Amino acid sequence: MLTPKILVVEDFEQFRRFVVSTLEQRAKFRVTEAANGSEALRRAEEQQPDMVLLDIGLPDVNGIEVARRLGKLAVPPKIIFVSQESSPEVVREALNLGALGYVHKLRAGSDLLPAIEGALAGRRFVSSSLQIGGATDAQAQPGHKILFCSDAALLLDALADFVADALKSGNAALVRATKSRHDSLHDELQARGVDIDAAIQRGTYEFLDVEEPPDPTRVLYAIKRLSEAASRAGKARPRVACWGERAGRLWAEGKTDEAIRLEQLANGLATQQDIDVLCPYPLPHGEEDPSAFKKVCAEHSSVSFR
Repeated sequence: MLTPKILVVEDFEQFRRFVVSTLEQRAKFRVTEAANGSEALRRAEEQQPDMVLLDIGLPDVNGIEVARRLGKLAVPPKIIFVSQESSPEVVREALNLGALGYVHKLRAGSDLLPAIEGALAGRRFVSSSLQIGGATDAQAQPGHKILFCSDAALLLDALADFVADALKSGNAALVRATKSRHDSLHDELQARGVDIDAAIQRGTYEFLDVEEPPDPTRVLYAIKRLSEAASRAGKARPRVACWGERAGRLWAEGKTDEAIRLEQLANGLATQQDIDVLCPYPLPHGEEDPSAFKKVCAEHSSVSFR
């Protein structure tokens, strides 16, 4: 595969340098820059980039108009907006132009590379902090998400966020992790004021030990029990938040094919049940097989990093 050409369009020099250095340090892209809309259009026509990272508030020609004109090129580039603008109307207008991503600048450090990976694979990515209404972006859709974590503390924090959000909204949660992780989660949720013991009592929270062999039938019945319990507790059309660590562990051991089979099973469940799946993986260090990384990402609706 040829090295993707990316044009970074941003008038604020310090932020433009941050984006360029992020791309150069973390991935192999051919990167060029433009500081305003007119320069972006000229460079795009000359260089025919595969992708344009595009700010909205540009001097002379704004990013929305630049995107419209780029769409008329013989070979239009993929577009990801990277902007401080967060109003739902602006985000919707940008996406309706055919952009494959919208990254809020405040989340560029965590969202930029996942957005690029998603766009290159033809998937839409929108920063989760943005509320646009409807179900036009992958983040807003019920889905199967992958989260790369750099250490155990961040992993526990992400797990606690995931479970707490589900339980506080009246939904249910199913966690497949190690016993020690579950014990730490119990303490963390209690510290956050989440009554996990009450959730266990009413049947809206279950734990499955990741050390036990995977049993799809057992998981399916657990999801149904949890959904019914949340419904009895008063939640209309409840969802089940499912966290599973086994696939990430298999991938870390070099067992990519086994990990992908588990992810495909999760994809099947996600199409049949009202569930939201989040799969934690160890953060890649650059030594892994790039094709293995792309394969596991391709089985998910969105990719994020912590």
